[in-house]
Amino acid sequence: MALSELDLSDTEENCLDNCLEAVQACEWCADQCLDEDMDMSKCIRLCRDVADLASDHARFMARSSNYSDELAEATAGAAEECAEECRRHDHDHCQVCADVVEACAESCREMMQA
Repeated sequence: MALSELDLSDTEENCLDNCLEAVQACEWCADQCLDEDMDMSKCIRLCRDVADLASDHARFMARSSNYSDELAEATAGAAEECAEECRRHDHDHCQVCADVVEACAESCREMMQA
């Protein structure tokens, strides 16, 4: 079954795609942060929060849950905070993660406004 068969609007489908990409980027970033010499605990925690929220939000969208908007708001807020934290670090994985979670936050907010 293709995503197009889920009966999602283009805005919802974009949000779903961005959430799934954020899950991957955040899991990768958190794992890479474990190997850094400096204290990366805040970055790791925020990445893990976004990964969990974005994963849940993607599942809620896929099943047309009535709670999708609430999770979109939580996901967007966590993603914005995560991006801000990742931008503080010069590591490539943090910069990539920041770009991905910013796109996720933006698409979640767009979905809520649609």
